[in-house]
Amino acid sequence: MLANAALSVTLATTRTTTAMISRMSNGPGIRPRDAGALRDCLEELNDAVSELQESIKEMNHMKGSKKVGLMMNDIQTWVSAALTDADTCTAGFDGKIMDGKLKSVVRGKIVTICHLTSNSLALINSYASSMHS
Repeated sequence: MLANAALSVTLATTRTTTAMISRMSNGPGIRPRDAGALRDCLEELNDAVSELQESIKEMNHMKGSKKVGLMMNDIQTWVSAALTDADTCTAGFDGKIMDGKLKSVVRGKIVTICHLTSNSLALINSYASSMHS
């Protein structure tokens, strides 16, 4: 299913970004304020990874299940929460005096995650609505 493939790409990208931000937050010369914002972002992204993993796991168990509608609701909820988590990560940089390059790099990665997650959610919503037709 296309939605499952989209979720897998989203999860892989989120994991890669999480690892990058983790390295950045522990890097030499990072200011305490920047490190704090990155740690907050990491917490949000770790939540997103968990939610995306649950979504993929649930999708893989849908075939032949009698609870497909309930399972789709759970998947929609988890992917929506992952989108919120990623968005919350970028909100952590608003109004803070952060290193401009650091802020730009992180925002770019998070925007990519948000786009991928949003696309995954659109495919999931489309699939869910086709089940009700």
